[in-house]
Amino acid sequence: MDLVIVESPTKAKTLSRFLGGGYVVMATMGHIKDLPKSTLGIDVKNNFKPDYVPVVKRESTISDLVKEAKKAKKVFLASDPDREGEAIASHAKEILGKRANVFRISFHEITKEAVEEAIATPRDIDKNLVDAQTGRRVLDRLVGYELSPLLWKKVRRGLSAGRVQSVAVRLIIEKEREIKAFKKDEYWEIFCDIKRKEGKKENFTVQLVQEEVKNGNKADEIAGQLTKSDYRVSDVKKREVVKNSYPPFTTSTMSQAGARLFGWSAKRTMRAAQKLYEEGLITYHRTDSFNISAAAVTKTREFIKKTYGEKYLPESAKFYKTTSKVAQEAHEAIRPTNLNEKAEIAPDENKLYDLIFRRFVACQMTAGIYDETIIDVTAGKYLLRASGQIMKFDGWRKLFPRDENSVALPDVVVDESLQLIKVSPVQKFTEPPPRFNEASLIKMLEKLGIGRPSTYAPIISTIQIRNYVEKDEGKFTPTLVGVAVNDFLVKNFPEELNYQFTAQMEGDLDSIATGEKKWVETIKKFWGPFAKKVKIVTKEGKRVKIETEKLGKKCSDCKGGELVIRIGRFGKFISCSKFPDCKHTEKYLEKIGVKCPECEKGSLPRAERGDVIIKKSGKGRKFFGCSRYPDCKWASWRKPLTDNKI
Repeated sequence: MDLVIVESPTKAKTLSRFLGGGYVVMATMGHIKDLPKSTLGIDVKNNFKPDYVPVVKRESTISDLVKEAKKAKKVFLASDPDREGEAIASHAKEILGKRANVFRISFHEITKEAVEEAIATPRDIDKNLVDAQTGRRVLDRLVGYELSPLLWKKVRRGLSAGRVQSVAVRLIIEKEREIKAFKKDEYWEIFCDIKRKEGKKENFTVQLVQEEVKNGNKADEIAGQLTKSDYRVSDVKKREVVKNSYPPFTTSTMSQAGARLFGWSAKRTMRAAQKLYEEGLITYHRTDSFNISAAAVTKTREFIKKTYGEKYLPESAKFYKTTSKVAQEAHEAIRPTNLNEKAEIAPDENKLYDLIFRRFVACQMTAGIYDETIIDVTAGKYLLRASGQIMKFDGWRKLFPRDENSVALPDVVVDESLQLIKVSPVQKFTEPPPRFNEASLIKMLEKLGIGRPSTYAPIISTIQIRNYVEKDEGKFTPTLVGVAVNDFLVKNFPEELNYQFTAQMEGDLDSIATGEKKWVETIKKFWGPFAKKVKIVTKEGKRVKIETEKLGKKCSDCKGGELVIRIGRFGKFISCSKFPDCKHTEKYLEKIGVKCPECEKGSLPRAERGDVIIKKSGKGRKFFGCSRYPDCKWASWRKPLTDNKI
């Protein structure tokens, strides 16, 4: 029989359904070779040659693959169609030894047709893609191994830094400083409720325009004049507004939608997408291309016509332009592989699949059409305006129904007199820029050209696990440790932490995949100046002190020190300000001002009931638990919605 090698058991199981009895399908369980954990594993003096070694926990898997390959007529390496997948295929070929019957196949969807076509048209390992993965792996290892010891020496032991993660932390910190420096300005908006004098006497609201109102005195003055004024329709504009559908999902837009609509982390979204891809339900989910195959478009148009009717099918198919400069057009956008069938799947996968399905089908449907009306009203020297839209035809919105807040305005005519009901001045203040959430951070990284489809989720997970940032109510805030590390790196490595430099390096690494650049020359160009700078900073860079949050209490051990909040490997804890001279530590309980809902149900006196505290999982994700743990094991990912305030 023929042997097919993939990465995961789920993918192997799906392929087995398609291929039948003539094939054995086995999984590598991820990478089977990698750089060693305990040493650098890169020969810097010998063209940065990486010392890839078998992954220890994959030794039995490797043995089984070699054993099965010896019996196979042909061996097909069917790992994912990207850099990581190509590297896995290359390493698998190495461990199998020199064999003439080993072939590389790739496909962007796990369907019977796609897999059979791939087997019929095998190819060689793409050396450029392998080199691209090698270049990234070597560069990230070099940066990590050089900067981490430096941070141990200059900031605090146990810290680490990454090439792209450090830039993401910088974005969050600069946003936080922008927010703190923001000074709010007062302004006023003035609304007038008016009605027609004749006919139905319909009411509607107009707003003052073309007049800047910055304080209450001015607002009162204008409101007084508006109260005495006569109101007249000065202009009526009517037009038809067309709202087109959104393009199909890429990795970035899918991750943003998961965060915005479901409150999911990028990691959770990608985990669900991985399962959907491996089960053959969607196309490859790591992509920055909007490309859609002609066959998929044809089938989708047939589905729309049959399911929703002719009026929802545009005259011609829609194709979307990919804006990413480095997108691989051979890849497609994320779409369902079959619009007419879906297997039973877990809740997360089902939720994400439904969103992907609707987004893709909607992208080929007719536009939504709205009737828009704009009414200008004059009151003395002031101009006021009302605008409203009413849906005329839903189009693609049939798959994304929502409350459009439609505003139906009366059918007034120019020069028509109106009657004032009341004037309402409203005080407002300018708002600071919002903190990054997962959706907006990914959007910014993509805009700057930092990170790639496969890296958004790991970047965001890593900076939380390292305690450089925290997520509060879905928004990122930097920790004091994150600020200290960022300030040290930005001061001493301004070029390497520069957004444009990082984006350029990402572009150079992508150019390796297309054969435009060589990975050794790319790394060498970076490494020379960087290594020299590390040596200089190691000798001359000033040590950074991590600021601490004071609790206003004296240390019970030394009596002279003050208790402060510090951040360690496992989150926040309390210690003495005189550390390391005084080793006093306490657990830090970050209370939210709410009693544990589980304890509230019991018979304990209120004073003995637990408080809801913020905790962190081993993977850095914040959750809520009871301060009486382990006596009370209540826990929740969601902040309790209760009014039992302490």
